[in-house]
Amino acid sequence: MTDRPFLVQDQERSIALLQLSAQFRKGHMTPSKTKVEEAQRMKKTGGSQIRSVHARLVRIPLQVETAFATRTITARDYVVVKVRSADGIEGLGYTYAGSRAGSVTLEAIEQLFAPTLIGENPLRVEALWEKLYRESLLHGRAGSVMRGLSAVDIAIWDLNARSLGVPLWQLLGGHAEGKVKCYASGGYYRPGKTTKHLADEMGGYAAAGFKAVKMKVGLRDSTEEVERIRAVRESIGPDVHLFLDANNAWPDLFTALAFLRRFEPYLPGWIEEPFSPDDIESHARLAAQSPIPVATGEIEAGRWRFRELLQARAAHVLQTDALVCGGITEWRRITGLAASYGIPVCPHAWHDIHVHCTASQPNCPYQEYFVDNSIINTQVMFDREMEIKDGHLILSTEPGLAFHFDDKAMDKYGIGPWRAVG
Repeated sequence: MTDRPFLVQDQERSIALLQLSAQFRKGHMTPSKTKVEEAQRMKKTGGSQIRSVHARLVRIPLQVETAFATRTITARDYVVVKVRSADGIEGLGYTYAGSRAGSVTLEAIEQLFAPTLIGENPLRVEALWEKLYRESLLHGRAGSVMRGLSAVDIAIWDLNARSLGVPLWQLLGGHAEGKVKCYASGGYYRPGKTTKHLADEMGGYAAAGFKAVKMKVGLRDSTEEVERIRAVRESIGPDVHLFLDANNAWPDLFTALAFLRRFEPYLPGWIEEPFSPDDIESHARLAAQSPIPVATGEIEAGRWRFRELLQARAAHVLQTDALVCGGITEWRRITGLAASYGIPVCPHAWHDIHVHCTASQPNCPYQEYFVDNSIINTQVMFDREMEIKDGHLILSTEPGLAFHFDDKAMDKYGIGPWRAVG
């Protein structure tokens, strides 16, 4: 260790740097041409540029017709996206585009969003989101158009993580350590499915190590629903959390309270989407009057709508969906806003993407996970499955989202070819 003053040391370093600079100017030391060109490119753009955007509509049939409280579906539409940089790296994203008319979302990506991105620096995530959002103002700040924006935003985040060579969950904040706690989601209504079948299904999830499970309610009358819930509670035991999902089943507070009072003895962990998503007032009144926590938000878009829910005290749990709300960029804003109200966020479905979100933030206690991938049937689109162990998803150390689209599945289920811009 030297006793020379820090000022003297600084002066000596400055002299050394000046001498090194003089050697460069005289040609004694010449950096490689490649490094010079790279430095010039980075200085000019701040990173690589977006070269192209590809999008495609994919329609995947369900193996068995499946019912919710308010509708029945036989297939799901997905719009998948690839954003490629000038360096040849691709980021992937997708969104659920409903059980029909997914072409609306595809058109929004091709006509509105993709042309806006060409030549842009993908590292300017916030600036790009703002540009995309402004492009959508006249076409829909929610619904199919916002789902298209969400898919593109997810692909940009994935592109950046792959470019840096890090898992997306680490780039987003890396709060979790190696794994993320899940709840097993199922309990759907299907032809021929009895209460015994339902109880066995949910009991099987508990036996597999899940400490929380979720089932559907709201399609039957209150007596039959109580019997279904009772059978499930007996099957999973007293220590496993039981969440209930009504899928917007009830028209008003009067009806909801009549059901929920009969559900209370079975200790539901929450009641999900009891009303239409637009009926914030009924959500707020139910949250104030029922001992069962209220969860909602899976089909909401934009931080402003979630601010309404939070200010109205209309939810104990938010289920913000990055494929719906405006992508990962908007999901992060909403989750931070929820934290300021002391509200947890448990993202809806799509664990292949949402596990990265859940792993990145401290107020995300659960990720929804579908053991039966015949319902949330995205898995056939990917080249691999995530590891699940004792009710936890194991976080990958591979770059980005850690999966690729399966080309054969894209061709099998694709409705038309890839749409390319750029």
